[in-house]
Amino acid sequence: MKRFIQTIRNIFSIEDLRVRILNTIGFLVIFRLGSYIVLPGINPNLLDREANSSGILGYLNNFLGGAFSNASIFALGIMPYISASIIVQLLTFAVPYFQKLQKEGESGRKRLNQLTRVLTIFITVFQGYSYLKGTIDPAVIIAPGVMFYVTSLVLIIAGTMFCMWLGERITDKGIGNGISMLIMIGIVSRLPLALAAELTDKFPGKAIFFIVELFALFGIVVAVIALTQATRRIPIQYAKQVIGNKLYGGKRDFIPLKLNSAGVMPIIFAQALMFIPALVAGLWSDSDLGAYIGSTFSDPYSWQYSLVFALMILIFTFFYTAITINSNDIADNLKRNGGFIPGVKPGKQTADFIDTVLSRITFPGALFLAAIAVLPAFAVRAGVGQNFAQFFGGTSLLILVGVVLDTLQQIESYLLMRHYEGMMKSGRVKGRSQFAAA
Repeated sequence: MKRFIQTIRNIFSIEDLRVRILNTIGFLVIFRLGSYIVLPGINPNLLDREANSSGILGYLNNFLGGAFSNASIFALGIMPYISASIIVQLLTFAVPYFQKLQKEGESGRKRLNQLTRVLTIFITVFQGYSYLKGTIDPAVIIAPGVMFYVTSLVLIIAGTMFCMWLGERITDKGIGNGISMLIMIGIVSRLPLALAAELTDKFPGKAIFFIVELFALFGIVVAVIALTQATRRIPIQYAKQVIGNKLYGGKRDFIPLKLNSAGVMPIIFAQALMFIPALVAGLWSDSDLGAYIGSTFSDPYSWQYSLVFALMILIFTFFYTAITINSNDIADNLKRNGGFIPGVKPGKQTADFIDTVLSRITFPGALFLAAIAVLPAFAVRAGVGQNFAQFFGGTSLLILVGVVLDTLQQIESYLLMRHYEGMMKSGRVKGRSQFAAA
């Protein structure tokens, strides 16, 4: 406890770090306050918040910290921007024009950011209209009409762009990645209510079961941290070079290939596609088959949904890893810089070796990721409440762990630069992008 208090003192004794932490807290408070500002023309007392807090919509509402069910000006939050970023990121691997922009450095990055913002507006228009027409009950609208939908859509677009601006300000003036922080605070804001509801439901008759739930959640968090941090190190040896009268090179390093190189992207892709069966089934809702598919795939805790969800995650994990890690580029860069893998010839054999290692570690990583994604369904089957079960796995837990590790890593880097001790006595805090030198 004494060391913890001393670490807090060290953190706030660094002026730049203190200002950044306070800025981050201020921006997050603004974001949370905006999630409670209801769209004009809607009676908040008549809103059925439970209807948008269960099923597939419950996942989205969980990311947005309840803004979706509150019909707030931040109803869509940062999600359209994330969708646009994913699309642009995929285009950089498939379209030559976007590949060229990516290689142009700072100017190319600015151009890609502009395209992402424009695409965000178009996605927000589509999703905002669907949200207003599909999830807002006409009974809660005070004066329904064209003007209500036009003004509400403009406010939703403005709210999304403001959330995007907040995320960028957190990245520049605060601590951590701003977009990830907004998603994390939305998820964390649901945890106290979910925990209180679970505690009320289980006490006093099922107190032992509640304690078991907490221990199980702790174990799952530890497993997710291990998955996030796990890497396969491929050793690299750099050839020695004589330049003038001095000898350079000859150092050892390694290529860190993560067990889960794709991160949460496979889950996000799979969840986006899992909306399709329910929507398509709605076209044939009069038939028995359409009604069965609609009811089955509208329940994220059914075994059919979990099975298809897990299979799609496996497929997308291999797909996303293949397009993000190019073994040929890695082999070419090694050869160009005079590096080689001991016992493997440079060039094609190096690329094949990296590809083989990547395939071997991606399969268990994909299985582990799929298992974590469907854990909430097993938790519900075991008797855990639906709201609390969302924290037993899935995208929520992976995002929480990743963002917390990255933020702690940045704080620790500030401490070490000022010659303070790190945050942990046992070792360095490692984020998703940090690897120790061999």
